[in-house]
Amino acid sequence: MAPTGNALLTAPDATAFRTAMGTFPTGVTLLTQGFGSDTIVMTLNSLTSVSLEPLLLLVSVKADGRMRPWIERAGSFAVNVLTEEQQDLASEFARPDRPVGQAAVRRLGAVEGVTGDALLPGAAASFACRLENVVEAGDHALLIGRVAAVHQGPPEARPLLFHGGRFARLPQAREAA
Repeated sequence: MAPTGNALLTAPDATAFRTAMGTFPTGVTLLTQGFGSDTIVMTLNSLTSVSLEPLLLLVSVKADGRMRPWIERAGSFAVNVLTEEQQDLASEFARPDRPVGQAAVRRLGAVEGVTGDALLPGAAASFACRLENVVEAGDHALLIGRVAAVHQGPPEARPLLFHGGRFARLPQAREAA
């Protein structure tokens, strides 16, 4: 490690980078494309708000993964922010053998959004997007979506978090005495 001012830095490698990034808590989402027999879903924690004018968001997927060509072909996708109660869905749709098509729609209890993509009625929030741009970024592709519709879940919904390589929850708020 080389001292730099008051900080210690290590030479960058994938393991150190991944460990350091794991200290940053993120939300957990399901990225969906299509509806019905053409539904494909994956668990994702790379969601970023990009712009308010126009409304844009960004997700990051493997450049050579299954999801990217489906989204590019269709020109749309949806992002569903999961709640603590939906941790089982996050685990299930992170697996390589995750459900697709009608099985995925049934498992999610999904409805079709305005862009033709699966939305979860019980999600903390959902965003239906039209693909605005794709940016190559190393071994990933950044998919920028123009938000066509937003669904806000119940106000008491508590988001599912990911931190330190595992699911996490927000602490319960204490009521003032």
